[in-house]
Amino acid sequence: MLPFRPLGGRRTVEKYWQKILEHVGEDTSRPGLLDTPKRAATAFSFLTRGYKQDLATVVNDALFPSDSSEMVLVQDIEMYSLCEHHILPFIGRCHVAYIPQGKVLGLSKVARIVDMFARRLQIQEQLTVQIAESILDVTGALGVGVIIEAEHMCMMMRGVEKQNSSTKTSAMLGSFRSDARTRDEFLALLQMRSNR
Repeated sequence: MLPFRPLGGRRTVEKYWQKILEHVGEDTSRPGLLDTPKRAATAFSFLTRGYKQDLATVVNDALFPSDSSEMVLVQDIEMYSLCEHHILPFIGRCHVAYIPQGKVLGLSKVARIVDMFARRLQIQEQLTVQIAESILDVTGALGVGVIIEAEHMCMMMRGVEKQNSSTKTSAMLGSFRSDARTRDEFLALLQMRSNR
């Protein structure tokens, strides 16, 4: 992926937001909207800050030697992203597991990797794969499993307007794909939490 290089800077983005507001028929001189283009530009920059991050910087050498070969599971990582088709939010939880092979990743870094990819214009299917492949690349794990459960505003606020719909995606790499016992352990651990 090419590095993120904003065109024209923050002021240009503010002007585009002002034009969008005017296009829908708003009066951008009214008190409630005076600073909205500026606030919207700031918010959009925050919501897409993943473009300004890279994997090496996020991980920051937080890999530690370990003799453990048992599954590491970080679950219920809150996740917020924007769908690339409508630029509407999808919100959910990400569950990441891996089987270490000589080193483990700092737990907070797992959540930071999820955030880095989620804070880009995305589809859930690709986001799931990106997280799994990155964890595998960084840790050299025997296998990685990632499951994302999310609700998509593009299905709830527009289009078919299905308020109770949710989408689950998974990516299973290495032993999570080749060994049914590893995959079953991952799914069983997630099920234990949901049954509480």
